[in-house]
Amino acid sequence: MPKYRSALPQLSDKLFLTDSGLETTLIFHDGMELPHFASIELMRNPKGRARLRQYFRRHLAIARDSGTGFIFESPTWRASRDWAEKLGLKPAELAALNRRSIELMAEVRREFAGAVSPMVLSGCLGPRGDGYKPGATMSADEAENYHAGQIAAFRDTEADMIGAFTMNYVEEALGIARAASAAGMPAAISFTLETDGRLPTGQTLKEAIEAVDSATNSSPAYYMINCAHPTHFEAIFAAGEKWADRIRGVRANASMRSHAELDQAPDLDDGDPNALGSQYRALLQRLPQLTILGGCCGTDHRHIEAISHACILHPHHAAHAA
Repeated sequence: MPKYRSALPQLSDKLFLTDSGLETTLIFHDGMELPHFASIELMRNPKGRARLRQYFRRHLAIARDSGTGFIFESPTWRASRDWAEKLGLKPAELAALNRRSIELMAEVRREFAGAVSPMVLSGCLGPRGDGYKPGATMSADEAENYHAGQIAAFRDTEADMIGAFTMNYVEEALGIARAASAAGMPAAISFTLETDGRLPTGQTLKEAIEAVDSATNSSPAYYMINCAHPTHFEAIFAAGEKWADRIRGVRANASMRSHAELDQAPDLDDGDPNALGSQYRALLQRLPQLTILGGCCGTDHRHIEAISHACILHPHHAAHAA
């Protein structure tokens, strides 16, 4: 039974950590092959599941040592219908793997019971297409229909919520918000931004958040930013703007490269973990309501440690991390 589906604890002022760049860690640090960047492949065999447990345990140890809560994101960013076809997964197997990914995280959560609290289980959704560019876009109705199947798989598990990451246009985010609401699950919508702080469509983050909220009666529990470096979006926030209060989390890239540069890069740019930690602390000054801190492409446990250290020592949040 879900623990927090009716009341997400990250909506309080306590700090939560989440994980880092799972796929880039597996590919560039572990030398693993992930067809189509799909970490759901690891759920198909015992060795892969053991690697996922190890990955989550390492991040949970950081949360334990820091006194923060933790949000698990399932390895299902590319575990929706179209990606399943590319991976050779039949619908029944896809649904089972989505459910089992939540079961795996629940197992690890039980291991850390009493050491880390609270621990939230989130079923992770990714875009139907490329995360860096919209390509063939859907209407909101089409997006709702497309993502409803994966959300239904999570609904019947211990998952507390839905986390939709690397959203690059409004209609897909809106469809996911509707599908999650229809399934009775709270959802976090995370947009990706270009180096100019705008969505790949050219829309501002303000416009995107206000559009989804307007069309759904503000049904998303909160919004996040992921797959962009803090220097890409730190200047878009002005004091006193209410829309920015809806942003509760950041999962930034380690690299300052653009999406186009990252797409073409043969190497991993893991940046400077300590500098990234300092940039997160600066973001907390601009966005004091941030409670969820994690990483995206190029980040690993070192970056989460640096972020945790920098932000726990931040005067405004020090008391909440204890």
